[in-house]
Amino acid sequence: MNASGKKIALVTGAGSGIGRSVALTLAAAGWSVAAAGRRSEPLRETAKAAGADADVLCVPADVSDPDDVAALFGAVREQYGRLDLLFNNAGTFGPGGVPLEDLTYEAWRQVVDVNLTGSFLCAQAAFRQMKAQDPQGGRIINNGSISAHVPRPNSVAYTATKHAMTGLTKSLSLDGRPYRIACGQIDIGNAATEMTERMQTGILQANGQLAVEPVMDAADVARTVLHMAELPLEANVQFATVMATAMPYIGRG
Repeated sequence: MNASGKKIALVTGAGSGIGRSVALTLAAAGWSVAAAGRRSEPLRETAKAAGADADVLCVPADVSDPDDVAALFGAVREQYGRLDLLFNNAGTFGPGGVPLEDLTYEAWRQVVDVNLTGSFLCAQAAFRQMKAQDPQGGRIINNGSISAHVPRPNSVAYTATKHAMTGLTKSLSLDGRPYRIACGQIDIGNAATEMTERMQTGILQANGQLAVEPVMDAADVARTVLHMAELPLEANVQFATVMATAMPYIGRG
């Protein structure tokens, strides 16, 4: 907690979708929230939606850039003096519908740089801060995906990075034990965001057909993140899956 008694959270990708919903939910629950994202205007919109009484610090940053990440965590440290939670959320799907053999190296690298390297850079910076601060410790929650378990057609870059996110989560959880740093992962399926708009018009299935898929409100995800975040550091949700109930994931769809 800072001098005001509020816990401090950093949410990446906070300008839209799940990141915005989590930032708003944390702020409404009394957290101070550092909202990070590439563009300033969406972050300001998140802060405005949180209300005048909320404590939201907007910090534009590209999580795939080590210098931007260093500046981001420096801004949080300067403003609040500590960090209690990192929600590692920033991510990109990459070009949609591109067969594996046609995916360019540049597109592959963009997805890996944001989803995996960006998550590592932020987790590393959070780990350093949480290890050094007094009282020591904190929590990191990584945004995985249903794709951490099963792929969609033509999603090799996204799926590979989300499988890798599971390894990152497990390593952070293990390496954080001596320092009271807890790490868990939330795997999300079909939250209604800009990234999943095509679910409601028809998306390619494994059998080659197009099908409309059910979606859920991103606020339902945010409540789960809040639950994970507010556990004492002696308890941890290692992995949680939150998904639209009827989406084609369990069984044959």
